[in-house]
Amino acid sequence: MSDIILRVTDLHVSFATREEDFNAVRGVSFEVKKGETLGIVGESGSGKSVTARSIMRLLPSPPSYMKDGKIEFQGEDLSLKTEKEMEAIRGKEIGMIFQDPMTSLNPTIRIGKQIAESLLKHRGVSKSEAKKEAVELLKLVGIKNSEQRYNQYPHEFSGGMRQRVMIAIALACRPSLLIADEPTTALDVTIQAQILDLMKKMQQRFGTSIILITHDLGVVAGMCDRVAVMKEGEIVESGKTIDLFENPQHPYTKRLLNALPRLDQKKKSKRPPHIKKSVDTSIPLLQVNSLKQHFDSGKGEVMKAVDDISFYIRPGETLGLVGESGSGKSTTGRAILRLNEPTDGDILYQGIAVNRLSKNEMKTMRRHMQMIFQDPYSSLNPRFKVLDIIGQALDIHKLSKSKEERKKRVEELLEMVGLKPEHAMRYPHEFSGGQRQRIGIARALAVEPDFIVCDEPLSALDVSIQTQIVDLLEDLQHRLGLTYLFIAHDLSMVKHISDRVAVMYAGKIVELAESEELYNNPLHPYTKSLLSAIPIPDPRVEANKQRHTPYEDSGKERYNLNGAQLVEVSEGHWVAQIVE
Repeated sequence: MSDIILRVTDLHVSFATREEDFNAVRGVSFEVKKGETLGIVGESGSGKSVTARSIMRLLPSPPSYMKDGKIEFQGEDLSLKTEKEMEAIRGKEIGMIFQDPMTSLNPTIRIGKQIAESLLKHRGVSKSEAKKEAVELLKLVGIKNSEQRYNQYPHEFSGGMRQRVMIAIALACRPSLLIADEPTTALDVTIQAQILDLMKKMQQRFGTSIILITHDLGVVAGMCDRVAVMKEGEIVESGKTIDLFENPQHPYTKRLLNALPRLDQKKKSKRPPHIKKSVDTSIPLLQVNSLKQHFDSGKGEVMKAVDDISFYIRPGETLGLVGESGSGKSTTGRAILRLNEPTDGDILYQGIAVNRLSKNEMKTMRRHMQMIFQDPYSSLNPRFKVLDIIGQALDIHKLSKSKEERKKRVEELLEMVGLKPEHAMRYPHEFSGGQRQRIGIARALAVEPDFIVCDEPLSALDVSIQTQIVDLLEDLQHRLGLTYLFIAHDLSMVKHISDRVAVMYAGKIVELAESEELYNNPLHPYTKSLLSAIPIPDPRVEANKQRHTPYEDSGKERYNLNGAQLVEVSEGHWVAQIVE
């Protein structure tokens, strides 16, 4: 009996469109052995998810169809199975974890029922037995109070806990093969570390084989025995994880590995920015004092999204603001620009109190302060051409005298961000994500601001595109003397782009220091847990890594911040400490 559980040979998958067929997967071959983890890595559009869904026969047909090839699971050809036979295999023999747990769980059915469902269908156990096992599984994936949790709905769970439920469902029937399609993309690093840890434990316990699809090479380094690198529907390189990382052969693999900023590498020194003469360099460009942003949750409770924080940013500096979702970092950015009205505190821009300006004065102030948004898809109006998306800012501030001058300025801005002048006449849907983000940057630059809030500008982009956008932002900072507040959850990237970094947790800043100092000498327990959770794209480093003990996802705050104040422990290094 062979120990190969899955063999994919010369797989071709096409999508039928009106004009011609699009070949999404072209001649892919690989195999998975019992108990091993194969990583399939590639950027968006490389065909990795299509490959995974082909194995499960979950592609919509039409328009997609398997043109050629063979998928053998435990010696049987899956392409010859009927839909009914496939239904018996899905869940029972092959489990799948999808990228977004919110859309994969049924919002109208209780969590426990959704786990019990596959037990009833595939294992033929009684209802009471199914319930008992479902509660056990919830416990197994680290969800406390599993009896009460059994009766709750998906919206009552956090993102990380929903992903645990998905793992419980996928493992309910002890499948021999588990396909995990970007299972941690939407999660914070600390939660990601727990989910990957959990998958490893389950694999050891049940001897499951795993196909892990991801674009994060750090995750691959810590999880996979072997890796296949995909580009434009083909596998360009595959091999043992350690060999691939230490001795990559294909130029694309080399490019992917080099594109990643590593947390354990020293940052390069940056070129000094050319600060405008109109900016007073003797005072901070931006000073935030005791900023508070509270929201009424509707039940008579107040949510303190930003809870009394203070910091400053010097002209030409980049301050990184990091933390998990819900820590208050994006709310801080929005409050500074008064996209939300702050509850309390002062925001001084070159000594002027922004939060006290009238509507008209604020409109003038927006020439100096701009924002680049997280999602390049939803922040551009789909009905406008790029000429008008960027031109609108010029119109509002009356910065162009004629249509010709306006068009010329838009074309200049497009060239400045690495796009072509003729792109001005296209609509947003005609661009890739990275190009859309460049349009967003061009729009922010249109009014010649000095300060830009970059709100997670990289999170929707592929690794190699992220690097291009970071290089562009650094180049613009050098040429135009820009000052950035750079909000992100990717700490590796933040380290390399920022001069100083502030770490936010539960609405407060818990640590602030020069970026190299913060990474080499983290002092707050939250900063330490955040840093230790980040995967390093190096299998040897990952193998010897000290895992911090995961906290319990109980929804309660993990660190007591009541009355905590930022204390300067060494020059420029501030840490939240409980002051007695």
